[in-house]
Amino acid sequence: MSLTDYYEVLQISPNAEPETIHRVFRLLAMRFHPDNPETGDSQRFMELNRAYEVLSDPDQRSEYDELFRQQKEEPMAVFWLKDFTEGTEGEANRRMGILCLLYHKRRVNPEEPGMSLLQLENVMAFPREHLRFSLWFLQEKKFVRFNENSEYEITGEGTEHTETNSPKQEHLQRLLSAPKNVSPEPAKSPGQPAAAGPQEFSTPLTQPRPDSRPRTVITVSLPDSRRQPLTSRPS
Repeated sequence: MSLTDYYEVLQISPNAEPETIHRVFRLLAMRFHPDNPETGDSQRFMELNRAYEVLSDPDQRSEYDELFRQQKEEPMAVFWLKDFTEGTEGEANRRMGILCLLYHKRRVNPEEPGMSLLQLENVMAFPREHLRFSLWFLQEKKFVRFNENSEYEITGEGTEHTETNSPKQEHLQRLLSAPKNVSPEPAKSPGQPAAAGPQEFSTPLTQPRPDSRPRTVITVSLPDSRRQPLTSRPS
């Protein structure tokens, strides 16, 4: 069974610190709470809660990371389609597949945006002999480059090309809608306490305007009994 990408659900890097996980969850929970009349989404809210429950617990996160690592090493089913194997169209699709993989990697893990030839070979289920021509072409076009870690990474030109020429395959499109950038947290100093666990908090969705209209308050119930106010400006 395919494992849900909880890092994608929370739109964070797999290297995110506990403080980042907590902060991002609070913001997204406020946005997608079912009682939010503008952006509420009960299904999305449930996914967020499950992702936070796993990633905020060190033991659960460690177990999840190992399972997710094993899954990511398996070939993606989309690359078994004949769209990637036959003729010049197959070659063009392989190039787009490489770009989507590298685009996704840079977005979810900007600190380590590269993929080795072996990783591409495993994920795409193609022998490297079938990928070298594609990679040569992408390097000639300056869409990818070879970094100091002997890995391939997407360039600015490659990013623009990928966004402009959206792939037809649904699985590749999902790679392009990967986690959005999250501002990095300060480096964690030795002895710094871990982030607080799940909380119950009141979520004010609006603040009073100058005319002193009342604000709307939403309560997001989570396992702990503590409360912490969240406030966002109305759109």
